[in-house]
Amino acid sequence: MTLEELTSALVAQTYVAAEGWYYLMTGLMVAIHVGFLMYEVGASRMKNAVSSGVKNLLAFAFMIPTFWLFGWYIYLAFPHGLVPMDMEGYGVPWNVSMGPMLSDQLTGVFWAAFTLFACTTASVFSGAVIERIRISSFVFLAVLLGSVCWNLGASWGWHFDGWLVTQWGYHDVAAAGVVHMIAGWFAFGVILNLGPRVGRYNADGTMNEIEGHDLRFSFVGLLMIIVGFFGFLGACLIWPGIAGYEGVYTWTTIYFVPATMSSFAYNTLMGLAGGMIGAFWISKGNPFWMMSGGLAGIFSCAAGLDVWYPGLAFVLGFVGGVIIIPANNWLHRVFKIDDPVGAVSVHGVAGIWGVLACGLFAAGYPGMDETIPQVSFIGQGVGAIVMFLVGFVPGYGVSFIMKMMDWLRVPDHVQEAGIDKAELGLRATNY
Repeated sequence: MTLEELTSALVAQTYVAAEGWYYLMTGLMVAIHVGFLMYEVGASRMKNAVSSGVKNLLAFAFMIPTFWLFGWYIYLAFPHGLVPMDMEGYGVPWNVSMGPMLSDQLTGVFWAAFTLFACTTASVFSGAVIERIRISSFVFLAVLLGSVCWNLGASWGWHFDGWLVTQWGYHDVAAAGVVHMIAGWFAFGVILNLGPRVGRYNADGTMNEIEGHDLRFSFVGLLMIIVGFFGFLGACLIWPGIAGYEGVYTWTTIYFVPATMSSFAYNTLMGLAGGMIGAFWISKGNPFWMMSGGLAGIFSCAAGLDVWYPGLAFVLGFVGGVIIIPANNWLHRVFKIDDPVGAVSVHGVAGIWGVLACGLFAAGYPGMDETIPQVSFIGQGVGAIVMFLVGFVPGYGVSFIMKMMDWLRVPDHVQEAGIDKAELGLRATNY
């Protein structure tokens, strides 16, 4: 075998291995959606349990074709702002790359992984609106979030050529802002218009607890989410040799900066543990918040997952687990919202902390090359503001229009009877 033949064979095997990696990570990410479904079913009352699961499945089903039709194109074409790049049709559904072809082993699996990222945003949003949103309205808003809004934020802050990256040095390797902030604050915008569940607030403004029918479902669901996030985080790495520094055959981040799987392993687990312990402590042993704190701990580390010392990751996760509970209480007290699973604080607030923490503790970290600004607190702050706006503005604006058209919320008498009976024709229950 000649040197040229050997080189060609090695390159071919590199791409085949990369294809297999992202194929497996995509499959593992499905566990995230199993987890969110179980999480929300457990947090719902029995009369709404099936509808909570159905809307999760429908969001998943609708996200896939819409991401194929226009979501992937939005991510690829808009890194410089709101004006698309001329890509000769790459990423549009009629392009040859949007189907199986022997000469392109990566577009399909990259598309699949990004589709599952988009589905994650819909799952985050789903928990905040259980028990009072019309299923059809939820699906429409979920597609808006996952196949349009998230794609823009990802194109600006996750694409190696995104303007937040090239102009501000924005660093968010595991999507604290790009996924979790956008989804969390989109949910906040919607629930401001959606209103609380019947019986959530009294006439004097005091709040009543509405317990789900089976917390055990939520426990298992939260653990499944964590399992799935190892696939999510694995898909945030670029396979060795297909991108990055020329001649350096190592894992790189989505910004093409060298990274290791060890950094992801150390810091994910340490952040998870820190968040769980912090939330357990501040909530005085509340089991629901303990598990949610584990998720918040991961998100608190996510932006700088590639660079943290594990001890610092634990501290960041601990702080994330501590802050989500007073943040959740403040949001409910001030805005009179109803967020049954704490999605806004767990994803939105912890996401802000994760993005800003990267600016505080990873300032000066270099970009892909000398043309990319170093990580800075100002750059991370700009990124956090953008991610907030990309999520909140369309979430609030579109849901406001739907509210005015009476398309958003099920009537109060339907809530009292249960959405399972009203929208799915199932037997009603009294709790």
